[in-house]
Amino acid sequence: MALAVEASQRLPVRNICEALDVAPSTFYYAPHSSLAPSQPPSNALSLAERAEVRLTANSERFCNDSARVIVARLADEDQHYLCSASTMYRILKAEDQVHERRAQRKHPIYVKPMLVASAVNQTWTWDITKMRGPHKHLFYNGYVVIDMYSRFITGWMIAEVESGDLAKLLFAETCSGWQIIPDTLTVHADNGGPMKAKELYHLLEDLGVAKSHSRPHTSNDNPFSESVFKTTKYHYSYPDRFDDIEHARLWMKGFVDWHNSHHHHSGLAMMTPADVFFGRAGIRQQARQLVMNDAYARSPARFTHGVSIVAAPPDKVWLNPPTQEAPTSTNSIP
Repeated sequence: MALAVEASQRLPVRNICEALDVAPSTFYYAPHSSLAPSQPPSNALSLAERAEVRLTANSERFCNDSARVIVARLADEDQHYLCSASTMYRILKAEDQVHERRAQRKHPIYVKPMLVASAVNQTWTWDITKMRGPHKHLFYNGYVVIDMYSRFITGWMIAEVESGDLAKLLFAETCSGWQIIPDTLTVHADNGGPMKAKELYHLLEDLGVAKSHSRPHTSNDNPFSESVFKTTKYHYSYPDRFDDIEHARLWMKGFVDWHNSHHHHSGLAMMTPADVFFGRAGIRQQARQLVMNDAYARSPARFTHGVSIVAAPPDKVWLNPPTQEAPTSTNSIP
């Protein structure tokens, strides 16, 4: 850069920068450039004035105000002017004080819900999804309850409204239908109105069912229900709009039958929810293993790592596990 400065006495700066492949702004404002201004502008605030700006902005009186508000309040209330809002902003930025300075309510730290299921009917999750009706702004509400261990849909309802009374009716029928024993089931949901309605709360208390809720503003605290709803909306037969509520109920009935009995779930080693829910997963695994053993016996050269071991569904299913264990590499197939 020193050579460039010396040459600048004979050549235009632009020509020098083009030759050196340096931007003119870099030439003028490089930290070690002798052409960089060494003195502050004549109209800059003095050190004492800058200190007054910092003290004023951080005082108890103005600590909750932005720079623009401080300038306006000083003019209105004190008939006093320190500097412009942009100058105040630059001074605060130089002191690393450009952040949210207002007093704000801090959200409480909520405990992460952690649930585990090692058998069916230990943990259910549920939610409500919107299903578009025949007209704009007309929706039907799909209430869906699933068993977390098997992903089996244990109960569902299509209604015109979201209601705590309807949620109570759904769980009364579902718990009765599956003969839930008191103090053996936990029901997890988000923080919607029907999920925390007193009608449902008292019913679950009477049935001896424990309650669990997602943390506020944490959508992934109920992933199993969200996953079912995604499968619902992406099913090839899901219509753009339902003709009426009976159409929605008829479609949901068929979907639940398909999901429970015919959907080979990736989280269940490609078993169906019904296989796991009704205890057929072991038999299914053994039958698949016989197929693989036979295939290996007929063409062992195709299996470079030996006969493939058919995977079993997980023996435990977690909602927010305490630690994420790295999966081990095995020669297995679903």
